[in-house]
Parts: sequence; C-alpha cells; structure tokens
Amino acid sequence: MSEEYRIQELLQREVYVGDTLVGIITGERSHPRDEFVKSMRLEVVDNVAGEFMRKPAGAAPLSKELVHSIRPDGGVKLSKSMRELQRRWRNTIRIDEQLWAPDELLDRAVMDNDGIDLGNVIGFMKVKRTYRGVIINTHAILRRKYQLPEQIVIPVKQLARTTSFLDELILRCTANRLVTLPSYIALNGIDTVE
Repeated sequence: MSEEYRIQELLQREVYVGDTLVGIITGERSHPRDEFVKSMRLEVVDNVAGEFMRKPAGAAPLSKELVHSIRPDGGVKLSKSMRELQRRWRNTIRIDEQLWAPDELLDRAVMDNDGIDLGNVIGFMKVKRTYRGVIINTHAILRRKYQLPEQIVIPVKQLARTTSFLDELILRCTANRLVTLPSYIALNGIDTVE
C-alpha cells in the first residue's frame, strides 16, 4: 500500500478489481507496531465470495500491497486480478466464517473456552499447502499444570472465534480437552504408550 493512503482514509470505501466490486474496507487489526499489520479487513460482496472462495466467507483480508490508487468515484482500485485475490484468500485461516491472514493473528492471545490464557501465537503449521495448526508459546503455569512443552500446535479447527477489542483467539474446548484431541496429538507429534 502506498504510504500516502492511511487506513482512516480507506475505511468504508468500496474496493474494485477493474470494474468488479469486491467489497468494502471495514478496518484493520489494532497492533502497537504498524509494520506487522499487512492486511486490512474486507467485507466481501456475496457474488464474489461465492465465485472466488472455496467456501464463501463474509469477511476476508485484503493485503495493503494490493492497493493501487483511489478511483475518481472514491473507490479503491487494486493492482492485481481477481485470480491473484483468490490465490491470496486460499492462503488464509478460516475462523467462524471469516478468513484471516496470518499477519492478523500473530501475537494474539489464545484462550480456551473457560477463559484460561494458554499463550500467544508465534507462527503457523502448514500441511499440504493448507494451514492446519497455530503455534503458540505456552505460559509457564500451564506448562507445569498440563506437562506441556514451551511451544504447542493448536489445530485450526479448534479456533472458534476472535475478539477484536481484547485481541484474543477463543478455542472451542477447554485446555484439558484440547490435549486429548487426536488432531492435537497428531500435530504435536506426541507418541502415546499403549
């Protein structure tokens, strides 16, 4: 994104690829270091979501580097094709019917559904070009309580929702249940003794 465009100037503007309306910019993740935030949130119009997403989502990331210019009608013009946008949407993480770019999830706190803070997101695990896990640094107290290593991989399918105000990812299950799930065991390479 050109440095001359700030998120405040782009909020609620329509986004176009050529003459195709893609959606409306709704904001971006609040982060203390601007250089880490590479994506804006985009409310995607239904026909575009239906045609260019594997499974339609109401909101998706829009990479700032794709912003080309402001059209005479006030809309935002993107520098790439719909196919490029589609390719980028395939490289996202689906949480609660929304697509998220990895940069939007880094550093977020991860909470189980009882409100226990497990740790913070430090990375992601891909299996066959698809994000399958979120890598977190666990808190020391939890490492002792559940005999966890310093880093664990949480299955993406266990992410239930995000909170924008507190910047957290909420799991579908408790920490006790998480560590017994077959998907958790597989992603963390844990050998069970028969």
